[in-house]
Amino acid sequence: MPHIYITGAAGFVGSHAAERFIELGWKVTAVDNFITGRQGNLKEMMAHPCFAFYESDVSLPLPESRLGPVDTVLHLACPASPRDYLKHPVETMKAGSLGTFHTLDLARRHQARYVLASTSEIYGDPEVHPQREDYWGHVNPVGPRAVYNEAKRFAEALVMAHHREYGMDTVILRFFNTYGPRMNPEDGRIIPNFAMQALEGRPLTVYGDGSQTRSFCYIADLVEGIVRSITEPKAIGEVMNLGNPAEYTVRDMADILLRLTGNKGTIEHLPPMEDDPKRRRPDISKAKRLLKWEPAIGLEEGLRRTLDYFAAYARGGIR
Repeated sequence: MPHIYITGAAGFVGSHAAERFIELGWKVTAVDNFITGRQGNLKEMMAHPCFAFYESDVSLPLPESRLGPVDTVLHLACPASPRDYLKHPVETMKAGSLGTFHTLDLARRHQARYVLASTSEIYGDPEVHPQREDYWGHVNPVGPRAVYNEAKRFAEALVMAHHREYGMDTVILRFFNTYGPRMNPEDGRIIPNFAMQALEGRPLTVYGDGSQTRSFCYIADLVEGIVRSITEPKAIGEVMNLGNPAEYTVRDMADILLRLTGNKGTIEHLPPMEDDPKRRRPDISKAKRLLKWEPAIGLEEGLRRTLDYFAAYARGGIR
C-alpha cells in the first residue's frame, strides 16, 4: 500500500487530496495546525483505517511516531488567501521556509517523492501572458503580498537545491485559482466572496473596475493533476502550472454568480488592492504533455457544485 504524507491536510485542497488518495487505496498521514484548516473537512476520514492525523505546525520538526515507510510527501501547508496570509504573515513565511525544509528532510530520509504546492503568485503582476513556467515573474518583494509569493519563491528554490544536490525526486506545482466545496466561504477570495454576497442578497464588492482577469480551476481537476504528478516519472525535476486556461474578468465572474443565484443585486466598486495582478492565466502546455492532464469541469458546472456547499454554509449546516 503506497503511503503519502500530506501537510495542510485540513485545508481546502489538502482535504480533497487526502480523500482522493484514500479512494485510490493509499495510506494517508495528515498534518495540520488548523491555522486556516477546518476539523470538519476531515471528519469523514478520521475513522478510516488508512488515515492517520497529527495536529502539528510544519515550522517545527514533524511528527513521525509509528510512521513507517513514506513514498510521497505532499507539502500543501500555507495560508493561501490574501486575507489569511495578511493576517498571519510570519506563519506564512515559516510555512514556506522552515516547513519546506522539514518536509524535504522527511522525504529525503524516506527516499520519497516530494511535491511542493506552489502558486501562480510566483509570477506577481505578470508582464507575460499567459504565464509559462519559464517566466521569472514581476514581483514586489516588499509589498503586502510578498509574505506569500516570496515564501513560495524561496520554497521553490529550496526544493530545486535538494533535487540538484541530493538527487531527490521532486515536483513543483504552481496552482492557479482553485475553487470548490470546502473552500472557506469567508476567506476573501473572489468566488467565495461573490458567492456568499449573492446568496445573502448583498452587493458584490469588486476591487477596482473589475477588468482584471483570473482563471478558475475546479478542485477535482486540480487534485487529478496532483495525483498524476505523483505517479508520472516524467514529472520528476519539473515545475508545472496546474489551472484552467479559460480566462474571465472579475466583473464577468460577478455577473455569472448573480445569474446562477438569481440575485438581482448590485455591484459595489471598492479601491483596488495593492499589487493586485491585472491578468492571470496559466499556460498548461507542459502539464498536457508530461501528465496528459487538462481540466475537464467547466466553470458553470463547478460553480453550481460549489454554490450548493456555500448555500448549506449560509443556512448554518456547515462549520
